[in-house]
Amino acid sequence: MKKIKYLLAVLSFSLIGCGDSFLDRAPISNMNDLDFYKTEKDFTTSLWSGYNGLYTLYGPESLPSFFGELMSDNAYSDNTAGTVQDYEAFENHTMNENNVLVLGYWNSYYATIFILNNIIYKSADSDFATKDALIAEARFLRALCYFDMVRAWGDVPLVTEPLTIEDAYKSGRTPQADVYTQIVADLEFAASKLPLKAGQRFVGAASQEAANTLLGKVYLTMGNKSKAAETLLKVYGKFSLVPYADLWNKTKKNGAESIFEIQYKGGKANPYSSYWAMFTPLDNRIVTAWGGGMNQVTSDLWTAYETGDPRRDISIQDGYTTAGGIKVDVKYTIKWKDATAELNGLREAADNNFIVLRYADVLLMLTEATGDAKYLNEVRTRAGLPLYGAAGYPAAYNTVALACEHERQVEFAMEFHRWFDLKRTGRAIEVIKKSSKNITLSPNQLVLPIPLEVITQNPDVITQNEAYK
Repeated sequence: MKKIKYLLAVLSFSLIGCGDSFLDRAPISNMNDLDFYKTEKDFTTSLWSGYNGLYTLYGPESLPSFFGELMSDNAYSDNTAGTVQDYEAFENHTMNENNVLVLGYWNSYYATIFILNNIIYKSADSDFATKDALIAEARFLRALCYFDMVRAWGDVPLVTEPLTIEDAYKSGRTPQADVYTQIVADLEFAASKLPLKAGQRFVGAASQEAANTLLGKVYLTMGNKSKAAETLLKVYGKFSLVPYADLWNKTKKNGAESIFEIQYKGGKANPYSSYWAMFTPLDNRIVTAWGGGMNQVTSDLWTAYETGDPRRDISIQDGYTTAGGIKVDVKYTIKWKDATAELNGLREAADNNFIVLRYADVLLMLTEATGDAKYLNEVRTRAGLPLYGAAGYPAAYNTVALACEHERQVEFAMEFHRWFDLKRTGRAIEVIKKSSKNITLSPNQLVLPIPLEVITQNPDVITQNEAYK
């Protein structure tokens, strides 16, 4: 049996039909992509497939979930399904090149990138009224994919056009700096061509503000704080903070704080979300029908909340009681709670969206970029807590940088930010050592291994990250 190629997408182009939004997914069978890209409808149809890739790329068992939360001091895994050590490798930083999850992530990102590259590359020979806006959406999504990948693996093959299998074998790893250059170029194009959120093509589509927000985060990650501030200020004041509980209210999706949100529709016949099912305690049989036990809340995250911070009880449940009246002392996130969700087997087919970018992120990134706590204090005002610099503010966070780190931990708890944040600010090694996990890491361990399958297929062009040689 042939091994999986490292660019799995070359072998598996799958298109999804269009509708009122990318929630409507009617497959198109036996479509030859070589003959497909001719009309505006063809490109639009293919773009739905790019958006649909987000269901996998940002699901509860995704790279952002496990790299962003499980590797941090926020979360641990109580999962016992499948290859348990592959989950534990994220929690305990015992990663190796044979990790099946890591290989799956690699293939999933390149599968989505292949679809997006087809749209972008083949549009050169097409001409229709909405061409620039459609290509801008595709380039936004491609930038999001590569941004996740370069932060997780470092150097990755930068592929910007559809490749044959033969050409795929020749693609080595591209230096991070060059990958970031492409990400910036994609987002600058997107920001210049996309409409404002108020004029987006459909609910959940990429917008000008989403492109600028992501670009600001990219500049922060690159260490260019002045460009980050300049870019984020283009979004400042265009959104507003809503009551914290409203962010997780199923009836208030895509609200005034939401900048880019992955759309789900509850019910087993729909593209439902499974965060609620998978993030509840393992096999609890009362909170949910089963419970995946993934990304359970650590004591570090629980104790990070200040007394009186309403976000703690909105975000985390402190245990549950069994049918027999026994209290189980386990903490788990309730941001994606959907108590009325239809069951699909033992998994709730929940109706919660997933917010990738929201306005509080813009405010806290502006504080990180400028050193000005006024933006951070807007977030704390929403929470009803003492402002930075005022009486009553916790003395432990005695610099703007530490204050921002603290605020991001509790504001975005379990939203797939924490480990990315700590890596960006250079604090990951110190924080994970001082946490309850008490793990000693080297700088080389801050990235994932290149999957062994990838190196085996391309031994002359793909090298392994230093920690895994």
